[in-house]
Amino acid sequence: MVERGRYRADMRLTGIIAPDRPLLVVAAEEEAVHLNHDLPLLITGMGKVNAAVAVARVLASHRPSEIVNLGTAGALRSGIKGTHEISRVLQHDLDGAAIEALTGRPTGLPLDLRHEGPVLATGDAFVSSEAVRVRLAEHADLVDMEGYAVASAAHAAGVPVRLVKHVSDTADEEAALTWKDSVESCARDLAAWVITHL
Repeated sequence: MVERGRYRADMRLTGIIAPDRPLLVVAAEEEAVHLNHDLPLLITGMGKVNAAVAVARVLASHRPSEIVNLGTAGALRSGIKGTHEISRVLQHDLDGAAIEALTGRPTGLPLDLRHEGPVLATGDAFVSSEAVRVRLAEHADLVDMEGYAVASAAHAAGVPVRLVKHVSDTADEEAALTWKDSVESCARDLAAWVITHL
């Protein structure tokens, strides 16, 4: 038997959402530990489904000035470090071309967010394989597990959205260990970005 409400256990909203203030959205508690300010914060839980459901649920009854999705990301190319605002986001685990061939309708198209910045690939798999990293690097610079879902839910509600990602690992066989070791410092850098840019 599935416990009622089990799939919303990771979602948590703090603060007051208002039309003149941004809503900060993060996937994991670990990414939010240094966000000690008065902006509203939504923690969605990890993965595309959790992110989409949490953001859509909040936007059904509240309208912030914008959504700012903060989080960690794996670098798909050597030399990419630091905090980046994403220009375009795509899904790496959805075969949109095959679906369009079947239905005649485009599905899961990339979302353009701004003119400059890296391209982010979102998928439900935590990328920790050099072979997958090389394949994804053909189309993107960074990889995460929630960005596309957050942006898609925001676009559907007509709310402006920004994706801000800090590189935590190199999306290879060492990614899981690197993420655990670096998430605290990544969270500190993301909090510094918020202070500087919002």
